[in-house]
Amino acid sequence: MEIRTLIAAVLAVPAFYLTFRYNMHMFQLNGYKNGEHINWLKKNIRQQWLLVFGILLGILRIVLPVLALDIVVYLTLLLIFVVYRAMKHMKSKKKLVYTARVKRMMATDLILTAVCVAAVAWFAGWAPVNGVLLILVSAQFLMNLVCNVFNHPVEAGVNRYYINDAKKKLREVPGLVIIGVTGSYGKTSVKFYLQTLLQEHFHVLVTPESYNTPMGVVRTIRGSLKRTHEIFICEMGARHVGDIKEICDIVHPRHGVITSIGPQHLETFFNMENIKNTKFELADALPEGGMLFLNGDNVYIQEKAGEYANKTFYYAESAPGDSGHSAAEGYFASDITVSQTGTEFTVTAPDGESERFHMRLIGAHNVINVVGAISVANKLGIALKDLRIPVRRIEPVPHRMQMREHGLVTIIDDAYNSNPVGSKAAVETLAMFDGVRILVTPGMVELGDKEREYNYKFGTYAADCCDYILLVGRKHTEPIREGVLSKGFAKDRCLVYDKLEEALSYAYSIKEQGHKYILLENDLPDNY
Repeated sequence: MEIRTLIAAVLAVPAFYLTFRYNMHMFQLNGYKNGEHINWLKKNIRQQWLLVFGILLGILRIVLPVLALDIVVYLTLLLIFVVYRAMKHMKSKKKLVYTARVKRMMATDLILTAVCVAAVAWFAGWAPVNGVLLILVSAQFLMNLVCNVFNHPVEAGVNRYYINDAKKKLREVPGLVIIGVTGSYGKTSVKFYLQTLLQEHFHVLVTPESYNTPMGVVRTIRGSLKRTHEIFICEMGARHVGDIKEICDIVHPRHGVITSIGPQHLETFFNMENIKNTKFELADALPEGGMLFLNGDNVYIQEKAGEYANKTFYYAESAPGDSGHSAAEGYFASDITVSQTGTEFTVTAPDGESERFHMRLIGAHNVINVVGAISVANKLGIALKDLRIPVRRIEPVPHRMQMREHGLVTIIDDAYNSNPVGSKAAVETLAMFDGVRILVTPGMVELGDKEREYNYKFGTYAADCCDYILLVGRKHTEPIREGVLSKGFAKDRCLVYDKLEEALSYAYSIKEQGHKYILLENDLPDNY
């Protein structure tokens, strides 16, 4: 019996590591949140049917410790090893990072596994151990949830230490002006645009990339904040009610920008009211005399803004009065002209001063975010005329309508994320180019019960703007294709592929005359 158990153990060790690694990767992508990971498991349990089968087989092996079942156990462990080794070598967009937290969870997992095996061997002998080993390997899609519960007191203590250290570092920089930036979309762009406008006049720190969680902000402060910094632009993201307040309680922003409110992360927010209240947690946190800058064109912001009228400045594309705001309280863009080389517009300040700006960003939809950055910079003391050159220097944020030339092909990279407003603006921007206009997209996610509806609408917009529509992922893109075809779009120009590489290969192979413009709209993370 011990030899049979030894064989099972030898096969179980590598299978254990690979199943742990894959499921920990998914758990990390789900933000170490048990609730979100459970929802992910419900949607993706079929991908791990082999582990479900392993648990059932392990239970049967405990009940019937016979040689025939041992052979099936060996073959199952070997198959698990082969399958999850192949999954390990698949190209990932975002790799598993072996952070200190991951290492602590791995240690907890190993300890719990060892305790289970030892307890069974001690109380029941070696006969059932083969089944137990298979169950422990197969249960790895659940063990990260268990380990997260066990480790919660430790993780909470570690986080408290880092947060308190970050607060101490903030106190050591007297006079630091902290500007919070949040929104359903546009916040990363506004953050970097604002950095470009302010950095010639102030020593500015921004949260890098999309570091917008509490611990991402803490990491920025602890690793990058210096006593010489004068302004800290802090991006604030949220997936749950209270997330913005949590970041505000750490950094205590002086001023705030709310770039937009829309249907993002509805799977975790559940409804638009929760999203509105969460974004305005930034407004609630501002002190007396703090300035709140709001996107005056956003309907959801308009509904809430009246509660904060004493400290609010609007910025908008629309003419004064069109959206319930007046020229006396905001910054407004007018005379917008768009070309393939950039965008021009005039900004009028609350005091009536106006200035003409030119930027290299393509698309009228970028104007609102740049006007938001201009309004903040102007209120911090920089004259509109002194912002003309910095606006010209604004670069596209990576993977947000970023253009890359490849000979006779131009890639318009909008792959970072997608939302109902941004996706419509992206295809409308594609439509203005003179050439073969090709959309490549897997559609939008995290829109809850509205996901199918929004993807269908996206398909109708795309049909009016594109020459070819290449969809990635057969099941998820069904509503997009329905929307596309409802507009009479040719079926042979709306094609579905399993992989992005296949869609891009076809896009490059299209023989029509003219320059090709390929819009990459969204790129789903590995857990999708």
